[in-house]
Amino acid sequence: MIAIGLAALLAVAPQQPAAGATHVLLVTGLSGEPRFATAFHAAAASIYDAAKSRWIASDSSLVFLAEDPAKDPARITGRATREALAAALLKLGTRSAPGDVVLIVLIGHGSGQGADSRFNLPGPDATAADFATWLIPLAGRTVALVNASSGSGDFVALLSAKDRIVVTATKSAMERNEITFFEHFAKAITSEAGDADRDGRVTLLEAFGFARREVAKGYQTKNLLATEHAILDDDGDGKGTAEPGATGDGALARTVAFGVAALPSDPRVTALVTERRALEAQVDALRRRKSSMDSTAYERELERLLVEIATKSAAIRAVTGPKP
Repeated sequence: MIAIGLAALLAVAPQQPAAGATHVLLVTGLSGEPRFATAFHAAAASIYDAAKSRWIASDSSLVFLAEDPAKDPARITGRATREALAAALLKLGTRSAPGDVVLIVLIGHGSGQGADSRFNLPGPDATAADFATWLIPLAGRTVALVNASSGSGDFVALLSAKDRIVVTATKSAMERNEITFFEHFAKAITSEAGDADRDGRVTLLEAFGFARREVAKGYQTKNLLATEHAILDDDGDGKGTAEPGATGDGALARTVAFGVAALPSDPRVTALVTERRALEAQVDALRRRKSSMDSTAYERELERLLVEIATKSAAIRAVTGPKP
């Protein structure tokens, strides 16, 4: 009964956000058509602006590589070539420290399969195998790599690792049609739209869930068979899922959060959110003590805290009302 109860509560109870600085690498790849170039840039630019103004990412920790740097020189750091991408990740490895969060968002087209799965760039493409090598210097950081490109599904098996979140816009390399995931993901992570629990921040788990649901709605509205199915892996087993949260995948993605808005002015909400975050900190501390505790005592205390967190979350929703 305890195990079942924990699974249900974990689905709704957020954990303590990962500590440390936030570093962001945005890459828009080869577009192929003007309409794709416009859409790719709009999504990446919105994330760039949020990182700079609300996530407090420093200029040296915010890199934007694009197909055409002249399109937006105020934001774009350089051209999105394979060499520039490798150099940017190496630089983030030296700029960041253990405990920091490194968010990598790839927006564009993809091709290939397995280790040869590719993110299409001007000139030589970047493969999943390349990224596996390039991410090595980021060991100890919480790395979130979001491959919001077509045919990206095979990146999960190649890049899955401890302390790493891998999101792909498709479940396999075979889903190569035009995708919409990147637009919805950008909206979720940069606005209140993705803030499911109304606490002024969006976790990667919330952003993934919002984008996946909006993608499905889009196909249903047009009465089309969905040709993109996003997946997430963050437990290191190399197997992504479309519905993370209760067990396995989703636990780490729930801890990585980005601020999107000020808390509501209602002092009741501010107090409830403060109390919930204190409980989340207790859960985080408890998990660190797990190896030194009796398993029954650990499960009992964890369940107690999660029940209290779920109660606070319900109280917040009761005060703020349904999301518009």
